[in-house]
Parts: sequence; structure tokens; C-alpha cells
Amino acid sequence: MKDFLRALELQRWDDHRFYHHSKVNQSLHFISAVSFLIAYALIFVDPVKAALIGWLISMVTRQSGHFFFEPLGYDEENQVSNDYKEAVKVGYNLKRKVVLLSIWAFTPVALWLNPGMFGFFEPHPDTAGFIDHLGILWLSLGVGGLLFRTVHLFFIRDVQTGLVWLTKILTDPYHDIKLYHRAPLELLRNLKARHAA
Repeated sequence: MKDFLRALELQRWDDHRFYHHSKVNQSLHFISAVSFLIAYALIFVDPVKAALIGWLISMVTRQSGHFFFEPLGYDEENQVSNDYKEAVKVGYNLKRKVVLLSIWAFTPVALWLNPGMFGFFEPHPDTAGFIDHLGILWLSLGVGGLLFRTVHLFFIRDVQTGLVWLTKILTDPYHDIKLYHRAPLELLRNLKARHAA
């Protein structure tokens, strides 16, 4: 158990120090974390709403922070290249995220073109049915993405690394709130100071 917790701490530390420099990104992660907790609360009551919140709010804010507000070149603070950080990343690095987010973005198009999704659904009769089916597909994509990378890590690393990563991902919202709850206020203060200067 000590090895598991130590590995979890290391994965969290690498994620924080390599990918969360920007106060904007930290603030977006705080918003993402709060909305993920709302999605967690809804998952057993209204899984479609949970999936919509998880993908449209939580993932969009979280991933836009990584893609648009973090430096993608040489990391001066840690003295490492972006290639090094991408290689160290245990879970979905930026290249893997592009693949996952492309599937996510293409899902509504695929559902629109094939409302029955090859017999998986009764074709939706209206917009509400479309949204309901889309939520189910996005929920399946989220669960599938987690399980795929976890099992993939079993083979390319080891079982513990995969289980640690899965634990990290599922508990990230709690951890991110703890780490980044001050970031939105600090960001506002920085913006006010720049505006006043």
C-alpha cells in the first residue's frame, strides 16, 4: 500500500509541476474539478446530464487550459523539453488527448449521420432524443477511455502503474480543488494589478 501511495504522489507531482504552471490553467482546473464533482453526484441519478457536464464543462475547461495556456516549448522552470514531459506523462499526453478529443468531437456528427448507431439505439425522434443518445455515447467514451489507458498501462508498464493512474484520474477533482482553489482569486488580483499599472 505504501508503494501504491508513493506512486500516486509521484504521478500527481509530475502532473502538477510539468503541466500546471499557468494561473489561468489552474483556475480552469478548479472550475473543471467543481463541475466534475457535480457530474459525479449525478452519475447514478442522471447519467446523461453527468456526461454532458463532464465533457462540455469539465473536459473543455481542463483541456483548453493545457492546450492554450501552458507553455509547449522548453520548460524553463523544470529545465526539461516538452518532448521529455510528453514521454514522462503516464496518462493521456497532448498527442493522446488530441485523439481522444477528436473522437469526442466527431461523436455528435456520427450520431447525426447514423441516428441508430448501427442498431445500438432506436433512432432518436427529436432533439431531446439526440441529446440523450449523445450523453450515453459520451459517457461510454469517458469510461472506455479510462479503462483503455488503464489496461494499456498494465502491458506497457505494470498493473500497479495502471491502477495508480486510474485512481489519480478519478480523484483529481478533489485534489485539484485542494491545490487550485486560490488560483481564480490570484488570477483576478494579477489582472487588476496589470490593469492598474
